[in-house]
Amino acid sequence: MIKRIFWPDIYCKSVMDIDFKKIYKNGFRGLIFDIDNTIVGYDNFEIKKEIFDLFIELEGIGFKICLVSNSFKKRVVYFENVLNIKSFNTALKPLPFGIMKGIKYLGVPKNKIVMIGDQIFTDVICARLNSIFVVLVEPIKERIEFVNKFKRKLELKILNKYVKKKKK
Repeated sequence: MIKRIFWPDIYCKSVMDIDFKKIYKNGFRGLIFDIDNTIVGYDNFEIKKEIFDLFIELEGIGFKICLVSNSFKKRVVYFENVLNIKSFNTALKPLPFGIMKGIKYLGVPKNKIVMIGDQIFTDVICARLNSIFVVLVEPIKERIEFVNKFKRKLELKILNKYVKKKKK
């Protein structure tokens, strides 16, 4: 049980490697995306064309989508406006406050929602605590702050155990 709270349901290199058509075929209808280091580097505002195209494709498939981020309002609202996707800022993940807003906005049962993020200690745990399917992606850009480096080392140890288990 302890391991389960740290392990994603799916692990991919990037959001571009996720098989969203298969996810939709499996009955999922709502997507909650983290922003920083999931769809854009944590330190920039430039969104790649492939991300724009991905969100258009996902809406075309039939997904309801929102963004839930621990970042502050100004940054998150910028991405909301540019991508034209509802967002929720200062989410305090892994606490349930921000993600509950996203769940309510999507109007989809929790067992039909997928959360996509880059951090075990925020995104994966948050999804697990809310009984939501979770896809973990590799971070777009590594942070250099000590706390983040320390956290990523712990996450890497957990991820290595997860990968070994999945190979069995």
